[in-house]
Amino acid sequence: MKLIFVTGNNKKLEEARKILSGFEIENTKLDIPEIQEEIHEVIKDKAKKATALMNKPCFVEDTSLCFNALKGLPGQYIKEFLDKLGLKGVCNLLATYDDKSAEAVCMVGYCEPGKEPVILEGKVKGAIVEPRGKIEFGWDPIFQPEGYEKTFAEMTQEEKNAISHRKKALIKFKEFLDKGE
Repeated sequence: MKLIFVTGNNKKLEEARKILSGFEIENTKLDIPEIQEEIHEVIKDKAKKATALMNKPCFVEDTSLCFNALKGLPGQYIKEFLDKLGLKGVCNLLATYDDKSAEAVCMVGYCEPGKEPVILEGKVKGAIVEPRGKIEFGWDPIFQPEGYEKTFAEMTQEEKNAISHRKKALIKFKEFLDKGE
């Protein structure tokens, strides 16, 4: 089965192809403005817009980094926070808080023309730490998954893919596709 993944992020595409092996994944980059809303609404809207523009079934992905001390912020706005503050500045948001716990959340939205999107979610609990590791992928250097001594950025691609929020969401997506719903 061929799947259309609407993303401009080659790292996300690479991860999706590894995790969804067995499916042919075609990539299309579209400039889809994101609504300012809760994460479930953002992914639902993004999936609907992508499908309307493509006029074909497709899937989209959105990632959030939610700090518990900040009641879920920066959440789905993490990219903008990183662009404005950098990794160190994002870490400093928690400087006055004892609670450094966070949750990495990946939402996958799949939509077919004329239908409502299906939303699948993957989460990994962890903590925000001082940046460590190779800066290749967004906020990976500041997120240390619960039960691990390494940040996502210090892990190999295989180590990260084995436990990542994206993998969890994409596995749910694969299970949905396998059921043929």
